[in-house]
Amino acid sequence: MLISANELKALLKRVFEGMGYALGTYEDAAALVGWLHLHGEDGLGELERALDLVADRERPMAELIAEGPATLTVECHGRSALNCLPSLLELASVQALEQGLVRVDFLHCHNRKFVLGLLTACARQGLWAQAFWDNGHGPVQRHVAWIDAGDANPTYQTYQLAADAPLAQRQSLSLTLGIPGDPQRLTEPTPVQYDQRVSPAEFALAGEQALENGMEVSPALWQRLNRLAEAVLVENSERSRSGAGGR
Repeated sequence: MLISANELKALLKRVFEGMGYALGTYEDAAALVGWLHLHGEDGLGELERALDLVADRERPMAELIAEGPATLTVECHGRSALNCLPSLLELASVQALEQGLVRVDFLHCHNRKFVLGLLTACARQGLWAQAFWDNGHGPVQRHVAWIDAGDANPTYQTYQLAADAPLAQRQSLSLTLGIPGDPQRLTEPTPVQYDQRVSPAEFALAGEQALENGMEVSPALWQRLNRLAEAVLVENSERSRSGAGGR
């Protein structure tokens, strides 16, 4: 089935609100999923695979465990990027703007592809940004994304690492932010062959086509997300009933 960008945005906000995300937090999470889906990277499919982690309220909150000159280390306790990255990225962005450069290592963090939407937020603040992470299962695949200050969309690429290549922690994400003129992003070895490479122009084109033509989503997933969003309607209904006649 086809959905519009407005339908997607409205539903995602209700989904995260229904899962107990606070005001502002649920908007941030919805925006990250929406950005990924709007730009052709199956954001709803990524969300479906992440739902158990996204809705997990039992895990400890992400916390800053180490801070040094131009470095931050955050323990995410196995949480999804959707519920631990946005607020911590605000801290990193402030430090990067003040110091010129900062690197943040997010440990034990899942669903890291959602960081692509956050890179665009960094660029709007006048920062360049680069993120990289390795997949947690199967043959080791490196994911790298970067964006220059002021750009609308990042570059994103994935490729297989050599069997003897040094590995990053398998469930971690490294993010580097800087201001133009400071040391630029880390250089990456050029692989013989990319598994995937998406340019800023391709992201832009996918976004334009989605706005014009709508986006595909499976009816089963759409129904599942609507069931999650119904928690907001139930809560509001109960709140209305409890307040009726009390004024």
